[in-house]
Amino acid sequence: MLGREFVERFEQFAPQSWAEPWDVPGLQLGDLEAPIHKILVTLDVRPETVQEALDVGADFIFAHHPAMFHPAKTLDLSVPQNQMYATILAHHLTVYAAHTNLDSAPGGMNDWLAAALGLQDCTGLVPSHGQTATTAVTMGRIGNLARPTTVQAFAEHCRQVFHVAGLRLISHRPTAPVTRVAVLGGSGSEFYTAAVAQGADVYVTGDVSYHPAQDMLAAGLSVVDPGHHIESICEPRLTQLFTTWAAENDWPVTVQATKLNTDPFTFL
Repeated sequence: MLGREFVERFEQFAPQSWAEPWDVPGLQLGDLEAPIHKILVTLDVRPETVQEALDVGADFIFAHHPAMFHPAKTLDLSVPQNQMYATILAHHLTVYAAHTNLDSAPGGMNDWLAAALGLQDCTGLVPSHGQTATTAVTMGRIGNLARPTTVQAFAEHCRQVFHVAGLRLISHRPTAPVTRVAVLGGSGSEFYTAAVAQGADVYVTGDVSYHPAQDMLAAGLSVVDPGHHIESICEPRLTQLFTTWAAENDWPVTVQATKLNTDPFTFL
């Protein structure tokens, strides 16, 4: 089959037009008219990911984070990112990314994160600004826990669920009760007021910086920051989804999730 055929099926699930206006999803490098036989699913496209694709015989890399989020200003191959692009093209790999369109899609990234946390009766947290997004297409989720817990205990639950060595807890009330939780994968600091407005006891998101954390505390909100890499939950989920589609449509392709950990941070 052609890469284009696979992408057409995926974009029935999460169209590019659902992405936020600043985003750059879709074809990153390569040729969608090229035939594909093996898909490597990954959160990030890094030099080691590209080498993994070559080692396992993949000809299509499906990523969550766009490989070319920041445009190349030169093609100086002494720059590792540029050399990665050159390797991709030299080996006729195709790289495609689904970013905020996958985040907001019903049954996509933020539903996977909410399910991992055990949230029930979930609704959308923030309206999507995607060009063709409907009210069913929303960034983040907010829902209820099956049983009340405390801020501290819930933070520990997040650490275990997302398999992280450490996380940051932003709270003046670690023993306060928690029944309602908001989650937004990636960098969601700017949306904390929506979590407050919808009655969240705790907001789970990544990349919280110093001054927004102070504002969150002033608003009386507890926040758990388990990092950006928790979005790697997409790797097994997408692999399962694509494998199901391949069986349903008799596609001559195999699908494999990356075995690499691309989280740049180590907790000491």
